Amino acid sequence: MSEPIRCFIAFDIDNPAVRNKLAKAQALVVQTGADVKLVETENIHVTMRFLGDVSAGMVDKVFDEMKQVQFVPFNIQLKGVGVFPSLSYPRVVWAGIAEGTNELRSIFEQLEQRLRGLGFAADEHGFSPHLTIARVRSARNKAQLADFVKENAELDFGAIRAECLRLKRSVLSPRGPTYSTLREFCPGK
Repeated sequence: MSEPIRCFIAFDIDNPAVRNKLAKAQALVVQTGADVKLVETENIHVTMRFLGDVSAGMVDKVFDEMKQVQFVPFNIQLKGVGVFPSLSYPRVVWAGIAEGTNELRSIFEQLEQRLRGLGFAADEHGFSPHLTIARVRSARNKAQLADFVKENAELDFGAIRAECLRLKRSVLSPRGPTYSTLREFCPGK
């Protein structure tokens, strides 16, 4: 029996200028002195659905369902910085999405229905469009982090084109995760 494959479905950040702006924001997060672990800039993405560990046979079934999702390529405008769950208890630092949320929500809802048909449990967190840029490890300097978030609520990162929905593999290691694309669905190509 083959090893399970840790997977998620996402849109990658393929625009180098946007990735550069995200990296600059990450550097500013570090300058707050907060105890954070940055997401590798090349790993930042818009998660549509985390799947967890799936069998090799399930990968093809998931991809078959992904190909049924209806969307046309659209722009995602990335704007603002925030935290989950709250400024008083930050666990995740994120970049926000100002445009493209309706399209992303439609894709999530289609995926959710199709994945439930394959036996996946409902996504317990629901869908909140964002890009995780850092994870907060402790409360150290959380007031400075909160100030940074408030000051950058309107920070503009630019736009990406959402053309290819990708089924990604995540391999965990002590240095952090490594992502690779298993399958991609690009309806406009």
